[in-house]
Amino acid sequence: MSLPALAALTDLDGARVLTRLDLNVPVSGGAVQDDARIVAALPTVRWLLDRASVVAACSHLGNAKGAPDPAYSLAPVAAVLAEALGRPVRFVADCLDPAIAGAEPGTLLLLENLRFHPGEKANDPEFAARLASGFTHYVNDAFGTAHRAHASVAAVASRFGAGRKAAGFLMEREVASLDRLVSEPERPYVAIVGGAKVSTKTAPLEALLDRVDTLLIGGGMANTFFKAKGLEIGRSLVEDEMLDTARAVVDRAAARGIALELPSDVVVADSLDAAGRIEVVAADRIPADRMVVDLGPASRRRFAELIAPARTAFWNGPMGVFEVDAFSEGTLAVARALAGCPGFTVVGGGESVMAIRRAGVADAIGHVSTGGGASLSFLTGEPLPAIVALES
Repeated sequence: MSLPALAALTDLDGARVLTRLDLNVPVSGGAVQDDARIVAALPTVRWLLDRASVVAACSHLGNAKGAPDPAYSLAPVAAVLAEALGRPVRFVADCLDPAIAGAEPGTLLLLENLRFHPGEKANDPEFAARLASGFTHYVNDAFGTAHRAHASVAAVASRFGAGRKAAGFLMEREVASLDRLVSEPERPYVAIVGGAKVSTKTAPLEALLDRVDTLLIGGGMANTFFKAKGLEIGRSLVEDEMLDTARAVVDRAAARGIALELPSDVVVADSLDAAGRIEVVAADRIPADRMVVDLGPASRRRFAELIAPARTAFWNGPMGVFEVDAFSEGTLAVARALAGCPGFTVVGGGESVMAIRRAGVADAIGHVSTGGGASLSFLTGEPLPAIVALES
């Protein structure tokens, strides 16, 4: 990768910088519930504030449908950002407000949700031109949206030339860390893939089979592999249309000499509220009236044993119904195993990141990615629109 770095920006004296951040944080009742992504953006924002005249941060929040929606307003984020920085943040209620151009030197702006305009998700060049108007420089520090060809990460960046656009510190760190998983990773290389569906992980699984030595599969997607082997899965989540894909993954792993490990025992329940019957059974003895909700204790130990000697390890996706405490032990066991692994460890977004925080081991992980979808796209070798736009 040849991402332009912040240090390569020129003519910053008096500059007006538009910076794309990933401030897509959980908000409930008008209050930010988790400020991790805000905190991750602070080093880039501080660096720019020390050098530029005006800094305008922009982001999306939630899945706004191209029109203003108070439920997805970034206004609560402005207050948290101001407190974290210890300085005022001027919130702008429309990201295309003409008054933005008149911001006085020394001002930090936070623009309202980009997705309140349909042009953002459509990567509309006219919307991009209006958003970029009046700015001399552009910085993208939103790795979580790097795989989306949206206006603020693609069309806007393409409007700025060399020395006038750069990747922020977070974007630069994400790319460098994930590149270690792709470019001659140290071996043995172990990947742990979970989550609900095989269909959302097909391309990453194919890419990982070209690189890893061991592939551990858990979560709801393991049920599809169980059924592909002819096992009873009861009332468990399954993708019948992906059975052939699961068989192909197993066959390809065998042909390449890759150790593909499925759970040997599982936790089953008759409901997801943890109030019903819960027991541990062998993976080939799942009752017809139950559903798989977590790894069993033997599988947790086995997965930990296989992770322990890894020199490179990547994890994406929970091992069970992680949001229910009674069904979270498998996911937490993987988090702890990764924390104890001496190799370079990467956790890719979403519930996996929640798990390492809940287990209290985030500081023991080599790299915690802020973008689950973007990290998976990176691993497949798929060009990420944000990176292409910055490099061009």
